[in-house]
Amino acid sequence: MKYTRITINPEQMGGEPCIRGLRIPVATLVEMMAQGMSTKEILAAYPDLTAADVTEALHYAAASVREHELPLLAAS
Repeated sequence: MKYTRITINPEQMGGEPCIRGLRIPVATLVEMMAQGMSTKEILAAYPDLTAADVTEALHYAAASVREHELPLLAAS
C-alpha cells in the first residue's frame, strides 16, 4: 500500500510519522482508537483530519507492526 497521508519529517515531532505534515502523530490516532474513540469522535477532536486520514493511520500502524518484531512478555 502506498501511504499518501503519512509524512515523516526529521524536523517535526522528532521524525515521528504524522498525518499530512500536521503535528498529529499516527500513534496518537491509534491510541485514541484503542481507548474506544470512534472516528467521528477523533474528527471532532481534530477538525483538520478526515476519515481517510484515520483509516490510513490504522493501515500504516498495522504495516509497521508486521514489519517489526516487538518484545512481548511471556504468558504466565
